[in-house]
Amino acid sequence: MDVTAKGALGMTTGTVATATGRRPGALGRRFGWLWAAYGVSALGTRLAFGAFPLIAIVVLHAGTTEVSVLAAAGLAVGALVAVPLGPWIEFRRKRPVMIAMDLVRSGLLLSIPVAYAVGRLGFAQLLVVSVVVGAADIAFTTASGAYLKSLVPREDLLVANGRFESTSWTTTMLGPPLGGAAIGLLGPVTTVLADAVSFLLSALGLGAIGGGEPLPERAGPVERFRARDLLDGWRYILGSPRLRPLFFNTAVFNGLIMAAEPSLAVLLLGDLGFAPWQYGLVFAAPCVGGLVGSRLARRLVARVGQRKALLVSGTLRAVWSFGLVFVRPGLPGIVLVIGVELGLITACALFNPVLATYRLEHAGTDRVARTLSAWSVTTKASIAAQTALWGVLAAFTGPRVAIGIAGLCVLATPLLLPWRAGTKGAGPAGPEPRPEPEPKAGPEVEVGPEVGPTTGLGTATGPAPETPART
Repeated sequence: MDVTAKGALGMTTGTVATATGRRPGALGRRFGWLWAAYGVSALGTRLAFGAFPLIAIVVLHAGTTEVSVLAAAGLAVGALVAVPLGPWIEFRRKRPVMIAMDLVRSGLLLSIPVAYAVGRLGFAQLLVVSVVVGAADIAFTTASGAYLKSLVPREDLLVANGRFESTSWTTTMLGPPLGGAAIGLLGPVTTVLADAVSFLLSALGLGAIGGGEPLPERAGPVERFRARDLLDGWRYILGSPRLRPLFFNTAVFNGLIMAAEPSLAVLLLGDLGFAPWQYGLVFAAPCVGGLVGSRLARRLVARVGQRKALLVSGTLRAVWSFGLVFVRPGLPGIVLVIGVELGLITACALFNPVLATYRLEHAGTDRVARTLSAWSVTTKASIAAQTALWGVLAAFTGPRVAIGIAGLCVLATPLLLPWRAGTKGAGPAGPEPRPEPEPKAGPEVEVGPEVGPTTGLGTATGPAPETPART
């Protein structure tokens, strides 16, 4: 989710000053803690990738139906539970909400290895934890996006989002293989314990940010909460000519990409006889494309502009998935899947930070939390619904045909991008907030080297779009 812009802005490495006296891309100590908190929680989450289905199968001897219910519930029911959270978060201080959600997730995940150790772990506990953690994920993403907008100057949002994006793909590349090794050596709940600890460390990192956070101001008098207020985020998005097409594009695209995942697993591991290490390789190796894409995003925006960057990268990410229908056994199949995934992930890493930045810039300052919450809820619900639909489709047509149909549908998703230029009502609906001042205790700390030309914020600690990441 984010970086600096040396080449993108035509600056040389020796350029050191800005109008504010701050070096380009140096986002300060407070952003450094936010980035560190995101990095540790993202690594924990990637270490625990697929842990719940594995525990359900290996420990609880669950069948296909139970595993499918477990996967769908965390998305669909978690999204439903999170619907009231957007309006609730909007007018509250965001950092305490983020810390609370980290602690909630840590405590719930910690209950899994504890129950396992005393022989009391059951499927119902896995299901409840999956749902509540899913809702907490949405609440955290909602609060963190709004918090980032108040913490980082508008001109640095793409840098920040690029750093988050590159961190996301790095942890995606490293986490699952390390998690698999940890499970093999230490047992099935090891990575869940690691994930619980990562959220605790994230909460500590957020607490270390320090500084004050003003209570968000309401545009009008405080009114009693009404049921219709739950839909404020959706009303705002659907009424925005610039956000609406991207909202539909993201929900449909992400849903289609993730809907084909179970069919692809069956095709590769079952029909084509891929070994488990080969299956892991074809999805881990292409994650290097995420680093490349996140480094190129800012340069693309600098060259063609933000809107054209969205159109270019949004179109590029749609052309790859259909190629999976041609996969064959052996080395040619491995090479094909790696090539397809590399192209897809690179294009997604280009698109995501630009979208995240664009979305923050065009969400009214008094509506950021509701906008991000509605976006996240819709995307997760779309993934759950399309995954269920494609499961039924694959049962009748076979996995290869289901993958092909999903790929053809993905090819049509660029039609949902904002192709019209000069849309009315495009500006941000409200004044930009002033970034919170750095605390005066101590000098500013550099947050590490620029990740590159920058991408958008997008994932664990940022309002980045949900990135379909195969591993």
